[in-house]
Amino acid sequence: MYRCRRRSLTGELCSSLRARGPSYAFVKPALYWLFTIVDRMFLEHFQLREPPFSISPDPRFVFLSDRHRDALAHLLYGVGQGSSGGFVQLTGEVGTGKTTLCRLLLEQLPVNTRVALILNPMLSPIELLEAIGKELHIPLRGKQGHQKRLIDALNVYLLQAYAEGLRVVLIIDEAQNLSAEALEQVRLLTNLETNTQKLLQIILLGQPELRDLLARRDLRQLSQRITARFHLTPLDETETQQYLRHRYAVAGGSQFPFAADAIRALFAYSKGIPRLLNIIADRALLAAYVHENHVVDKRLVSLAAKEILPTRNHDKLWRLATWLSAAVLAAAMGFAIQYYFESNANEPGVEHVTHP
Repeated sequence: MYRCRRRSLTGELCSSLRARGPSYAFVKPALYWLFTIVDRMFLEHFQLREPPFSISPDPRFVFLSDRHRDALAHLLYGVGQGSSGGFVQLTGEVGTGKTTLCRLLLEQLPVNTRVALILNPMLSPIELLEAIGKELHIPLRGKQGHQKRLIDALNVYLLQAYAEGLRVVLIIDEAQNLSAEALEQVRLLTNLETNTQKLLQIILLGQPELRDLLARRDLRQLSQRITARFHLTPLDETETQQYLRHRYAVAGGSQFPFAADAIRALFAYSKGIPRLLNIIADRALLAAYVHENHVVDKRLVSLAAKEILPTRNHDKLWRLATWLSAAVLAAAMGFAIQYYFESNANEPGVEHVTHP
């Protein structure tokens, strides 16, 4: 039923576009109107106020497992008075919630904290210093491109902040992308200190590759300055169910639609990674809506996962299809060549000369 409705709406839209010409000023609002109607029908079907499994890091949907709470405590410890300076390292697989924890950290920082947040660390050492200066609103006129001038300006800022009772924190996300030269520059920033404490607290967030990077022998000086390490692991099966129920309830849902076998399938396909849970669960809900079901079972989850997740079987089938196509094409060319020569050999008026 929904497919017919969707086809009808899309058909009307395409007809309108053909009649009025490919004007982008018209296409954009028309598509927006179409998707708005579909979204509204989807939400009404499940009696929701908003989509429950969006991948945007909305703090209202945050679900903290025990490991997430421990990780957040490590970050707050790194910022608070409990740490003696140096580095705090938080690692985790893609989609486990590192960025979400970073946003929670920023919301819970003490009022006397100043933060430089670096989201794109693929910078040279000088570019990194300039980015830190801009984040802290340090005047950089006449200093850009000069490493010593940038460090001196940062040192002046940190000493002034210390005198005013402020704490300065540098947070680097995706830190596994830092070059060895940039990491060395970051390490040197921890040398900015008074007789009693460091002037700059540094938090490194990254994927598991960050641990391998910091284990390098040439970076052992930096590794020795890490005062707290925490690795964020995925959710277990019980936490997966709690996570799904939490987000569905926040979105306004009262009747939880996922059957027990669907939850087990979601956990198996996502391996407990929240981002994958969101994507697969959202697509499974859409599949249930398309089939006019109010319950999501294992079959719908499997359909959603196979549509989203890359599989080795698909790669094997693609390679097999490519090989078979090449074989069929080669065979067809062989038959065509053979037919061509046989046809010429049997053609009337063609004289065959046999040399003695």
